[in-house]
Amino acid sequence: MNNVLAKKIGLVLLLFYIPMHFVSAQDNNGFSPEKTNTAQPWTRWWWMGSAVDTFNLKQNLINLHKVGIGGVEIAPIYGVKGEENNFLDYLSPKWMQMLDYTIKTADSLGMQVDLTLGTGWPYGGPQVTQEFAATKLITQTYQVRKGEKFSQHILVKDDKEKQPAHLQYLLAYGNKGAYIDLTPQLSGDWINWRAKKEDFTIYAVFVGKTGQKVKRAAPGGSGFTLDHYSANALKAYVKPFNEVLSGFEGRIRSVFNDSYEVYGTDFTADFFKAFEKYRAYDLKPFLPLLLSEDNNEEGNRVKSDYRETLSDLLLLDFDNPWTDWAHGKGFKSRLQAHGSPGNLIDLYASADIPECETFGSMPYDIPGLRREREDIREGDTDPVMLKFSSSAAHITGKPLTSSETFTWLRDHFKTALSQCKPEVEDLFLNGVNHVFLHGTTYSPDRAPWPGWKFYASVNFNPNLSLGEDEAQLFSYIANCQSFLQAGKPDNETLLYWPVYDVWNSYLEGAFFFQFKIHSLEEWLHNQPFYETTRSLMQKGYGVDFVSDNFIEKATIENGEIKLPGGSYKSLIVPTSKYMPLGTLKKLIALKKQGANIIFQNLPETIPGFKDYKLQQSEMQQLLLDNKSLINSSKNIFSDLEMAQVEPEQLVETGLKFIRRDHKGNKIYYLVNHTSKTVDQYIPINGSYREVNIFDPNTDITGKAKIENEGNNTLVKVQIKPGGTLFIITGEYSINKDWEYFETTGESYEIKGDWKISFLRGGPSLPENATISKLKSWTKLSKTAEEFSGTAKYELEFQNSDTKTEAWLLRLGDVRESAKVWVNDVFVGTLWSNPFEIKIGPLKKGNNKITLEVTNLSANRIRAKELRGEEWKIFHEINMVDKDYKKFDATLWDPMPSGILGPVTLTPLELN
Repeated sequence: MNNVLAKKIGLVLLLFYIPMHFVSAQDNNGFSPEKTNTAQPWTRWWWMGSAVDTFNLKQNLINLHKVGIGGVEIAPIYGVKGEENNFLDYLSPKWMQMLDYTIKTADSLGMQVDLTLGTGWPYGGPQVTQEFAATKLITQTYQVRKGEKFSQHILVKDDKEKQPAHLQYLLAYGNKGAYIDLTPQLSGDWINWRAKKEDFTIYAVFVGKTGQKVKRAAPGGSGFTLDHYSANALKAYVKPFNEVLSGFEGRIRSVFNDSYEVYGTDFTADFFKAFEKYRAYDLKPFLPLLLSEDNNEEGNRVKSDYRETLSDLLLLDFDNPWTDWAHGKGFKSRLQAHGSPGNLIDLYASADIPECETFGSMPYDIPGLRREREDIREGDTDPVMLKFSSSAAHITGKPLTSSETFTWLRDHFKTALSQCKPEVEDLFLNGVNHVFLHGTTYSPDRAPWPGWKFYASVNFNPNLSLGEDEAQLFSYIANCQSFLQAGKPDNETLLYWPVYDVWNSYLEGAFFFQFKIHSLEEWLHNQPFYETTRSLMQKGYGVDFVSDNFIEKATIENGEIKLPGGSYKSLIVPTSKYMPLGTLKKLIALKKQGANIIFQNLPETIPGFKDYKLQQSEMQQLLLDNKSLINSSKNIFSDLEMAQVEPEQLVETGLKFIRRDHKGNKIYYLVNHTSKTVDQYIPINGSYREVNIFDPNTDITGKAKIENEGNNTLVKVQIKPGGTLFIITGEYSINKDWEYFETTGESYEIKGDWKISFLRGGPSLPENATISKLKSWTKLSKTAEEFSGTAKYELEFQNSDTKTEAWLLRLGDVRESAKVWVNDVFVGTLWSNPFEIKIGPLKKGNNKITLEVTNLSANRIRAKELRGEEWKIFHEINMVDKDYKKFDATLWDPMPSGILGPVTLTPLELN
């Protein structure tokens, strides 16, 4: 029996290292999600001062490759003090040589390269002239009484406007309703005019400049931020790239545009012409309504039109042409649309790879998952917000949704791998399948520890303590993404985003409104759309968002709503006030063709100003004429059931999920972020003869126990808090049953004398020690308090139970990851909650457990600063903490390190 079990354990251990490739028994092509470089995590790779050279570029890439990074996004930024002689100007011949070398080296390693189309952020640089710099509307008013003469130079009076502004229009509005365009009467900036019949308010309209420059620019990349509403500005911006990227066609995977942090830019020189083109009326006669600070209906309607025009300009004159330009070079486009003053769904959808981002730390109920208040920023990772980017990918058929991941998850040097896992899982659960770390910094050999470092956490450079076991996190991500990139999304319900309910609001009178992740309470949390989305997700429905533009593109096929990316069984219109007449007409047309359109409530009116009373009457008549076809839903969940859209009841267990379809079979990603183990049969929709389980953390797979119950399949799962599994329907050539275990007795603590020896790290290795009770190694000595790295723990203990053939080894409180050997046989690396692993039978009598435990780099950096050793030697922002205050590790207490325990064994048996 022991030999048989030993062989079984050996197979389990082998599975830790060999990724499973599922080959269908019924499909010649098979189902084989692999760890391609696209499935692996990628990283934003900051080039500080672009002080790069071939030797260190190669070594940096090799180090990233070794830990499982599949690609890099080159992001040039400010430099390191003392390295000025090594700076390379952005796009200079030498810089381009380094880019060429990077691409060749990455290719030799099986990696790929993305490129930020600029330095720092947002887009801008030396090629951006005043004409094409970020622009804003400046207005000035003058009062002219009846009969008075108005003679003066029209100049910007505000001393704060230091950038040049030019007068575009001079417009007069009488108190009895007259409107006169005085622009033709200008002589340069001089006006000589008399108010004859009534009092007038005169508005001077200037094309102003924000003066914003590229933030964190690299050498050779400083300059004005670009006007993002101008096709001509974009053409001028990419001109240098057209020249220097000649010969790079198809060699760069994609070009990247970061989140929209172009502040206060609410105008462009051709805005009034564009407004008339897109809104079908001249804005100038209604300028007082736009500029009114009163919260009134007509003013808000004009403001809505203004905001929508900014969205149109950004989409049609910038984002779409930008993607077209990239395609012309053989590149893809990758875009963060959040922060834009526009319809996020349409803007995300303009890119080949829509990208969201996370910022800060989120709370979870997972026992033992630490979230120390002093080390975190409260996070903005709202599942509803994340779905804007993935929805855009899903409805357009884009295979990838990426994410800037782990930004400011904890303070510098204080992020554990275990703290990363649930955060990235929330991304996966909401449609992200292409993770970009934020990030890693190019650092040469000559840089003393900790090397060069970007000012924002988290830094995943392999030379830090985190690098000892970060390959485990990256392997987990790659396993997940290999499945989440397979097949296609399987959400069945569309949810209309009523963006006009935001645009047509007062919004404090601002007509430049950004849809930012840091201000969700201003535009998302306060909308009925948000609560509808949350209620659908909590009930187990798979949902994608849809915009007015994509509703217009929808057709009906076999009773389902067909979009470029796939088909949906239903479309829900959440409670909203404003809806364009064209959207309502299209929804009615789809309904007449057999589509399942569910209105929580009927729209009240149309948005915008032009002929709004006439259009509102037409809307009311349209609703009246179709009252037998469309009406307010009494219960959207009952209506979804009538539409044969079934929720996944597994959510009642507390599990989170996302589902994909692979040639008719289903891939479920299950996550337990609760405080309790889920150990039961869970229902999945559909009847299947076989279901397989895959653990993305261990690479172990097997056939699940199932029971068929009507149209559902019950699948036996065991998922601890913090655990994840994939369940995959269909018959594949997997000849091993999934192993289910149950405890058969009480846990007992392994006790004795722990021998501790320090293996790797610094600033120096502490002396070996022996302890009888587990405690933080920082308590051993001053040297140990300052130490960051890896220590070996060894303990011999007696096995008093020779009949138990499987054990659960729990390490308790681990700071922060541990490789585990039992009787000199490696059994795995524990890096996340729960810190436990199944092992086989123990030997009779004496047994040995060996742990190689790695802490974080915080204690070493604290000691370095306490000694007065300066390492923060960076230009510009240098280093700040999580609250953007001066970084000062001397204020920290030492972080507990090592195994704090208790280390226990629990007897198990297969069931």
